[in-house]
Amino acid sequence: MSAQPNFLYELAGSMSQGAAGNPTVAMIEAAFAHHGLHWRYVNMEVTPQDLGTAVRGAKALGFRGFNCSLPHKVTVIAHLDGLGESAAVMGAVNCVVRRGDKLIGENTDGKGFLKSLSSVCDPRGKTVVLFGAGGAARAIAVELGLAGIRQITIVNRSAARGTELVELLKTKLNLNANFVQWQGDYTISSGTDIVINATSIGLYDADARLDLDVSSLKAGMVVADVIANPPRTRLIRDAAERGCQALDGLGMLVNQGIVGVQYWTGIEPDAAVMRRALEQALGL
Repeated sequence: MSAQPNFLYELAGSMSQGAAGNPTVAMIEAAFAHHGLHWRYVNMEVTPQDLGTAVRGAKALGFRGFNCSLPHKVTVIAHLDGLGESAAVMGAVNCVVRRGDKLIGENTDGKGFLKSLSSVCDPRGKTVVLFGAGGAARAIAVELGLAGIRQITIVNRSAARGTELVELLKTKLNLNANFVQWQGDYTISSGTDIVINATSIGLYDADARLDLDVSSLKAGMVVADVIANPPRTRLIRDAAERGCQALDGLGMLVNQGIVGVQYWTGIEPDAAVMRRALEQALGL
């Protein structure tokens, strides 16, 4: 008889996809199978009122960890035993890891992006322009700050959200950060090293246009998009045509999965296997 498997699960909100349609499930299960791990990753829907019970159940049953999707990324914190560094700074958790007898909250959103970015450049000392101030932007900005970037400009429609993120970066990370309200086509200033779209613009629409003066993208800049489907967004295509180093959102998504598997299992999973499974699940 085979050994009892280790379990992980995703605490998803009521609007989440089921396991059959969840690309994260496909990607992580593919990693387990490839590395011969007797583990399972299962998607489960948990209502906000049952969140505490679900976390206690995971701990009591010996689960090795779980992911959290909306609307649980903030409220789960009250039910955990501690937080990793970046999760504590940004106040949001999407990955929980059992360490000894404790459940510790981490956030792999920004870590996945940082891992993808590090494949083409070292962010330390770089100047960054980041579009957006939502959850993904917040996670990315915090990880970039912890990685030692020199300066970041947050460009966002909402002044309230943009200034809130800038203040967090200044007060908690002592980062040189400033806010610019997004009105019309934004022009990237000379001397910018990294440009990031952390908005939803381009999701499921390959021709959706970011309000950006494309002529201000210069050869040698790294231009990254968090959008994974489609991976070749208009921004990615425009950047590549102008000689920039373009990073699609699939890399970030795959690397989020890699970081999670590393946290739970201690192994370095095969990125190519996970990317192929993700592309297949997304129908790419």
